[in-house]
Amino acid sequence: MHVSIIPDSDLRHYANTTGTEISQNPEQAYSAKSTLHGHGTCYPPAAVNKVLNAYKYGRPFNFKWVSLLNCLLYSFRRTNSFSPTPSEINFFTMLASVSNILTASLFAVAAVGSNIYRAESDSYGGDEVDALSAAGLAKLKEWTSSNPPAGNCTLENAVIRREWSAFSRQERLDYIDAVLCLQKKPPTTPTSIIPGVRSRYDDFVGTHINQTLFIHSTGNFLGWHRYYVWTYEQALRTECDYQGHQPYWNWGKYALDPVNSPLFDGSDESLSGDGSYFEHTPVGVPGAPPPFDVIVPGNGGGCVTSGPFKDMVVALGPIAGTLDGVTANPTPDGLSYNPRCLRRDISENAAVSTRTNATVSLLTTHDNISDFQDYMQGVFAQGILGVHGGGHFTIGGDPGGDFFTSPGDPAFWLHHANIDRIWWIWQNQDLATRQNAIAGQTHMTGDGVPTTLEDDQFFQVNAKVPKLKDLLTTLGGAGGEFCYIYQ
Repeated sequence: MHVSIIPDSDLRHYANTTGTEISQNPEQAYSAKSTLHGHGTCYPPAAVNKVLNAYKYGRPFNFKWVSLLNCLLYSFRRTNSFSPTPSEINFFTMLASVSNILTASLFAVAAVGSNIYRAESDSYGGDEVDALSAAGLAKLKEWTSSNPPAGNCTLENAVIRREWSAFSRQERLDYIDAVLCLQKKPPTTPTSIIPGVRSRYDDFVGTHINQTLFIHSTGNFLGWHRYYVWTYEQALRTECDYQGHQPYWNWGKYALDPVNSPLFDGSDESLSGDGSYFEHTPVGVPGAPPPFDVIVPGNGGGCVTSGPFKDMVVALGPIAGTLDGVTANPTPDGLSYNPRCLRRDISENAAVSTRTNATVSLLTTHDNISDFQDYMQGVFAQGILGVHGGGHFTIGGDPGGDFFTSPGDPAFWLHHANIDRIWWIWQNQDLATRQNAIAGQTHMTGDGVPTTLEDDQFFQVNAKVPKLKDLLTTLGGAGGEFCYIYQ
């Protein structure tokens, strides 16, 4: 593709007559793309240094850069054979990283390849999500002064869940040992209910399989998974002598390079690494239209060969597997015994949906629970993975890429602890209206009935049967059993 140069005089005139900082008027910036499209040209990649410096030092972006991005996107979409140069990729991704309003457009070029999503500007040094968390915690403190939690829980004695990177080496090893312990303990679920269960860990996987259709894209999604992660944490503590608490995975901290993060670097204090290379077709995204319907393959796909879970045996599933070469389960329900290795295909392509700006947008642009939980889970029909879908597809593989059996990958629990954290942050921004807010139906197909606060939540052998209303606060929820916050 030939990229022509717009005369500086034309660009200056264009910027001066329609120029508004993107932060002040994104709608005007977005609509301006037709002007540059009329030229049939894009501004030269030589401007990259100017853009890099502006972003690095926090200077405002004039929306002419957004128009340039639209122009490049337009060219990418219409020219399948176009292979951008490294400088053009850097220029493209830098613009994309500062333009939240163009997230949907960015996904339109997924087929170009995962490298297009790399942008050094996303290196993590503390983020706006942390600031929102801190502000919310202050509001929570004020709220609890007049609305004390149930039971003996107080903000002062609440346990603190921390991010994986905040754990010391010994704390990580202790957590890993507890997970391995749970995988060695015998199950409590009768084989008459789940024939393939072989460990206490499998009890949790089997529960998720049986409840999947009632806990995804439903009003139960957030509350059910909050209690699910908590019961898993309690099993680690009471059955495997774990002295710590459930860590979480701050996606945005590692979205640029997840495979080399402390979660997936394959060291003895990680959750094991990527799978070995296994050539496979792109993973499908259910219900998404082209070109949003695939995740570009990463460098894995095979068995995990490093780290503490390299010898793990996956027992259940698959049911809705997305990866080539996985042995089918003997029965359609996925509950029969089907021993195989843990496989991953860690994806930078999917991790773009979990960048910090995506989480900030989720927290700040959706003031009702219906939109918040929908966009968190992903609106696949619009090509939006969401932070929930993005996190699962970042792990990928088997069982991580199968939304029925995804808890079979130990990384699941840190992913969903962060889902719970983001919900907690969102609730804390306006506790009077958000703490007890629910929406949605009881079945992911839409054939259920409206969710209510009185709905029972089922966890089989892993817990009692709480009502949804009992799971909406981390301080005093679950009949006073919940007593935790996030750092």
